[in-house]
Amino acid sequence: MRKFSVNVNGTRYEVEVEEIDASTAAAAQKNEPVKASAPAGAGVEVTSPMPGNILQVNVKPGDTVKEGQQLMILEAMKMENEILAPCAGKVTTLAVAKGSTVESGALLCTIA
Repeated sequence: MRKFSVNVNGTRYEVEVEEIDASTAAAAQKNEPVKASAPAGAGVEVTSPMPGNILQVNVKPGDTVKEGQQLMILEAMKMENEILAPCAGKVTTLAVAKGSTVESGALLCTIA
C-alpha cells in the first residue's frame, strides 16, 4: 500500500492505494490504457478518490502539466469532481478514457 494526499474540490484527503499495474487496471475498467514511453508505475500515480464515471479527460500521454491543473472530471453521486494534478510533470500513463467507470483507488494516470 502507498499513501497519497488527494485534493478534491479544495478538500485534501489522505488515501492508501494498493499498487497494481496498468494492464490490471485496464482490465478492471474494460478500457485499454494509453501509455507514453515511460514504464507504467513510473512517477506519481493519480488515483480515483471515489467510485464514479469519467466525464471528461483533459490530458493525454506526453502532456506537460502544472501542479493543480485539472486532469479530468469524475462524476460521482451526480456531482462533478475535478481531478487535479498533485505535482508538476509529464503525463506518462493514462489508464482511463471518457465514459470509463472507476472504483475508489483506481489508477487514473501517472505523472513523472
